[in-house]
Amino acid sequence: MEIVSVLAQPLTRRYQQLNWIVRSIAYAMVCFTFIYLLNNYLNVWRDWPGVANYFFTSNEQADSAALYAWLQLASYILIFPYVIYRTKSTPDRLMIEDSQRWTRWSEYVIRAAFWSILIIGLMDGLISWMRVEDLLTVVFGDELGTNLGKATFRGTYVHYPLIAISLVLAYRFKTISVSWLALLVVFAEAWIVVARFIFSYEQTLMGDLVRFWYAGLFLFSAAFTLREEGHVRVDVLYAQRSIRYKAIVNTAGIFFLAFPLCWIILTMGMWEKNSILNSPLLNFEISQSSYGLFIKYIMAAYLVVFAVSMLLQFCSYLLKHVAILTGEVEASDDHHDDVAG
Repeated sequence: MEIVSVLAQPLTRRYQQLNWIVRSIAYAMVCFTFIYLLNNYLNVWRDWPGVANYFFTSNEQADSAALYAWLQLASYILIFPYVIYRTKSTPDRLMIEDSQRWTRWSEYVIRAAFWSILIIGLMDGLISWMRVEDLLTVVFGDELGTNLGKATFRGTYVHYPLIAISLVLAYRFKTISVSWLALLVVFAEAWIVVARFIFSYEQTLMGDLVRFWYAGLFLFSAAFTLREEGHVRVDVLYAQRSIRYKAIVNTAGIFFLAFPLCWIILTMGMWEKNSILNSPLLNFEISQSSYGLFIKYIMAAYLVVFAVSMLLQFCSYLLKHVAILTGEVEASDDHHDDVAG
């Protein structure tokens, strides 16, 4: 669906109310997501008690834990006045403008994830190869070479700084596409073929690198494809209907299917330290295969990136379709819109 023009904003009271409500929902969803992730970090890595653990259990805890729990609860409560202030202070902002804002944020998350797995894959592959060939202690000395063979040390002092660098690169370079990940997978596969059949050389780390990049391609591209209307639809009752009908269906789908799916991933995967996503991240989990890459725990974070980028893009999608329903914008079908299977 292609937006072809922006109309003069309707000044009816009904439109203004709907504009405020929908923009507030989008802002609140984004704020809840990032506050939830922040509190998850504090709970899992800094041993804060957490709102649910403190207020809904009978365990006696120290006064410091009570203070932390109240601060965490306040972080959620303060979302509401912040959202109201944010939307009320910009009454003339169109929904399509906020839609484009959340799309840019989703793109930034995807770019940061792309740069992270690109750099970490290459660097960890090099370190792992040096470990296989017993070169770590030769190049870095006994102490550092031994530490680089430990998952906790490599994750903390190699991977995390590279992620920080990736955040800067994602801000600086805005033209990176997820199609680059497909090219990386091809290069990695070609490397395996050449090394195996020409040089008779193969290591576990080579297959790990392919899976590392391929999984990123699959999960990171979901929000990008949603923005481009590239997901294949198989509903024959949807494909040939009007733009307004599609906007209604998409709006309902976002509330009843899209948002719940993303939050199921975040809550089920990150509710406590032993949850399926938090546990490998906390323990720097690695593959059981000998001398592979130390990146299995990062692949658990792929689902977090997927859920966050999709939430941002769904907020953008919601604003765009409500803008169509209210007549704020005009839209027309293009050649790739809503492909029917």
